[in-house]
Amino acid sequence: MNISVVIPLLNEEESLQELYDWIARVMQSNQFLYEVIFIDDGSTDTSWNIIQQLSEKHTEVKGIKFQRNYGKSQALDAGFGVANGDVIITMDADLQDNPEEIPDLYHLIAIEGYDLISGWKKKRYDNVITKNIPSKLFNWAARRTSGLHLNDFNCGLKAYKKEVVKSIKVSGEMHRYIPVLAKNEGFTKIGEKVVQHQARKYGITKFGMDRFINGFLDLITISFLSKFGKRPMHFFGLWGTLMFIFGFTLAFYVGFVKLYRLYSGMKTILVTNNPWFYIALTSMVIGTILFLAGFLGELIIKNGPQEKHYKIKEYLNL
Repeated sequence: MNISVVIPLLNEEESLQELYDWIARVMQSNQFLYEVIFIDDGSTDTSWNIIQQLSEKHTEVKGIKFQRNYGKSQALDAGFGVANGDVIITMDADLQDNPEEIPDLYHLIAIEGYDLISGWKKKRYDNVITKNIPSKLFNWAARRTSGLHLNDFNCGLKAYKKEVVKSIKVSGEMHRYIPVLAKNEGFTKIGEKVVQHQARKYGITKFGMDRFINGFLDLITISFLSKFGKRPMHFFGLWGTLMFIFGFTLAFYVGFVKLYRLYSGMKTILVTNNPWFYIALTSMVIGTILFLAGFLGELIIKNGPQEKHYKIKEYLNL
């Protein structure tokens, strides 16, 4: 199979039929073999009924229904798990991503050999204050932190080599950082393509301002995980050891000064009345806790089960 189109959605009943028809026209005009995988992330409207109707008419339409709303990252992870295409395209279900971009994205992956192509909505039709300006700030921070020079990390329209989506685990709200996850797994040929952004035709956006706060928190998380996710002892153990050595050295100094004053006949105070004693004790305790945290982290990584943090209620054509 040439292409798998993975589409996470939440309450997009107005756009699903139009989106599928548009994708089908593009695929058939380019003679692609394809499948369209809709992942219903806990919709409360008739979205799943429409997906069922599409799957009955078209065998290339497949569906996954979540038990409840888990988030876009979990929806993408489920879609990646069942995708069979050599090239995987992700797009949003709100018609703001243009299916006419699919042939060029496919060419960049299948012919030019890119591992991942991220769309860049250079001209956007979103609210400038609530979406465009925060998005620019977010992308600047992501570039600085990740070392990937992409202009639009959060664009839903992306293309992947099959090996990429089968190698990464998308959880939490890490869908914004899939290029970073891919880079961390050793896929370095990552590019960007300017794509056409459509004005929203139906409904309202499902994302509020909190997504930017969560995005920055996730950015810190993935920056840490990219460096220490598979070796937590290198972070916690290092800082734990340094804190313990600092505390032990300070405690030794406090004890030495106490003994020196005692044997010199000088006036002394109780060690417990010296504030440096408590600083030393606290440093050693924190150091020990950090070291143990790194040790436990190593055990969890090596022995912990890799669980999926979502529950699938129903499959269609899978």
